[in-house]
Amino acid sequence: MTYRVCFVCTGNICRSPMAEVVFRARVAEAGLDGLVEVDSAGTGGWHEGDGADPRTVAVLEENGYACGHTARQFQPSWFARLDLVVALDTGHLRALRRLAPTEQDAQKVRLLRSYDPAAGDDLDVPDPYYGGADGFEECLEMVEAASAGLLAAVREGVEGQAA
Repeated sequence: MTYRVCFVCTGNICRSPMAEVVFRARVAEAGLDGLVEVDSAGTGGWHEGDGADPRTVAVLEENGYACGHTARQFQPSWFARLDLVVALDTGHLRALRRLAPTEQDAQKVRLLRSYDPAAGDDLDVPDPYYGGADGFEECLEMVEAASAGLLAAVREGVEGQAA
């Protein structure tokens, strides 16, 4: 059985595609390719059909990640097939929990940085869209830092499904 994870930010062109690409690489490195499905979406549909922001693509490629992406909007019906919905900031967390059809679905929504013990109380990944390249680099650092803890949680979920 496949464990499904979806990363969600605002427009699905900066933070969530970055998290998707990085986490997909971690899943592959861990040998969980066939067991974990990773994707992303936005809370809004303004960029539906667009590729990732060129600055996202540049930062990913500079750090050895390949990025092919098409933006889309998160749909409440997706909760039924997803095991984990990963919000990039508290605004997304609230919006996604409001969209959740059931309380059980709302419990599937978690903040990405909650998987990074070094994050402390600052669990938002800031939106780099209106800034320069350094914001995208900072975003990548935060995503990478949270990926190890997220991978451990997903591995537990995969093992729980297999049991």
